[in-house]
Amino acid sequence: MTRPDRRGRVPAIRPRKALGQHFLIDHNIVRKIVRLAELQPGETVLEIGPGRGILTEALVKAASLVVAIELDRDLCTHLRTTLGHHPNFNLVEGDALTYDYAQAPSPFLVVANLPYYISTPLLFRLLGERTRIIRMVLMLQREVAARLTAVPGSKDYGALSISAQFYCEVRQAFRVPPTCFRPQPRVGSAVVVLTPLPAPRVPVKDETFYFKVVRAGFAHRRKALVNSLRDEGFDTEKTVAALEKAGIDPQRRAETLGIAEFAALADALRPLTLPP
Repeated sequence: MTRPDRRGRVPAIRPRKALGQHFLIDHNIVRKIVRLAELQPGETVLEIGPGRGILTEALVKAASLVVAIELDRDLCTHLRTTLGHHPNFNLVEGDALTYDYAQAPSPFLVVANLPYYISTPLLFRLLGERTRIIRMVLMLQREVAARLTAVPGSKDYGALSISAQFYCEVRQAFRVPPTCFRPQPRVGSAVVVLTPLPAPRVPVKDETFYFKVVRAGFAHRRKALVNSLRDEGFDTEKTVAALEKAGIDPQRRAETLGIAEFAALADALRPLTLPP
């Protein structure tokens, strides 16, 4: 456990490889992230994985309330020591994947340097909480950022791309080199801004079924769409009929379909597959 020494200094905390910790050390990057958040008076920020608190400290100065979720016990001790005196700082020692986001005052912004090893499941969790969220400013591994912003036909395009763009306006703001972290990661990073839309980008009759079709399509992304859906349990004859109704060539791959085309396919396939 980290404790201040006799002079009140807090010893440096060694990053834990098991938790994929890479601590941000560049104050210029911090300023750019805070500017992107576009914080307004009275707004709440939820930070995931505050680490040593370099970004947290800047957020505490800019936001009405900062709720920081940190899993590492030693880092929590460090944050209580260095930032606990701020009345608008609320530290939650726990896992962001299982945290009850209803506990945070809504609506709130999410500003975070997401741990690389759980960034994808965290993104899906945050998308599920989108109705509580004003904006997300997230630092991610560059390849994950590329997947979020990918367009149909590109190698990075997949189920995560569709999920994010179905619910949010997504843009990559800037790249962050490994030298901005200690220890330096082996990959580059990027900051992405996701702004939840007031309604899904395209209307669908059943969102759960829509994403079931999307996941099935990308489960075997090198296969033709009809074969990938067959391998995921969809009846071939019904799938071909639905593709024909949606005006989609059965031999196309999932990576070539846009969000609206997947919507047309799901809406055509649903009555053939599910009971009324």
